[in-house]
Amino acid sequence: MPSGTLYIVATPIGNLADMTARAAQALHSVHLIACEDTRTSRILLGHYQVITPTISLHKFSEARRTATILERLGRGEDVALISDAGTPAVSDPGSRVVRAALEKGYRVVPIPGASSIIAALSVSGMDCSSFVYLGFVPRKDAERRRFFEALRNEPRTSLFFETPRRIAATLEAAADILGERRIVLTRELTKLHEEILPGTPQTVLDSLKTRPSIRGEIVIVVEGASPAESALDLEEVVKSLMQEGLSGKRLALEAQKRYGVGKNAAYQKFLDMKDVCTT
Repeated sequence: MPSGTLYIVATPIGNLADMTARAAQALHSVHLIACEDTRTSRILLGHYQVITPTISLHKFSEARRTATILERLGRGEDVALISDAGTPAVSDPGSRVVRAALEKGYRVVPIPGASSIIAALSVSGMDCSSFVYLGFVPRKDAERRRFFEALRNEPRTSLFFETPRRIAATLEAAADILGERRIVLTRELTKLHEEILPGTPQTVLDSLKTRPSIRGEIVIVVEGASPAESALDLEEVVKSLMQEGLSGKRLALEAQKRYGVGKNAAYQKFLDMKDVCTT
């Protein structure tokens, strides 16, 4: 008996009209659909009148469901894998079952579609010939700061996800460390309240602070460091300004004005270097 095919089907990220004809056809034709959340997928499947049986496959059930899917593929049945929105196995469950299917020699077929990553890049106005996707920003303050420190000299365009609850803390850290670096915040892409906010971390943060609340999925795109920025060493910048006789907050302001580095980062580096010099 020939083995079945595992279809990795991208679904709309908000607007149901973004479903491709090929994706809809696949969901109609397979024997089983594995959904990240069957309750969420029911809206999409109902809209396209898909009556194919479904099972849930989320991060807590993926190991167990992988065995079930492999068994169905082994019986010659076709299975589609979908997430709540976008492409499965990219910041969503699915990579485990995909890997297992490949290792067993089953055919795995991607059916591409809407992507919040590509959508955000396309409206950023930044160089996207090379970019790096970083998932979600770390939750803890120290890890968040290290996250942005790593982007200080990153020459490629970067993008990542964030939640409404943590967006203020994330933009504050970005403003502190990346200074005047250009960013674009996108929210609720393809949905009714879609929003695209270009600016610097600080100007975007100031804009959000005027709102009573922030909702929806957020993708942030950060412009890559210029060759001059990549070559900058914060310690060397602060040392040079100290040699000019500058200190404290004035030094921090000059560091931001001349070199585009974060005021708080420059001020903290000044304090650290000052302490070393006086001990």
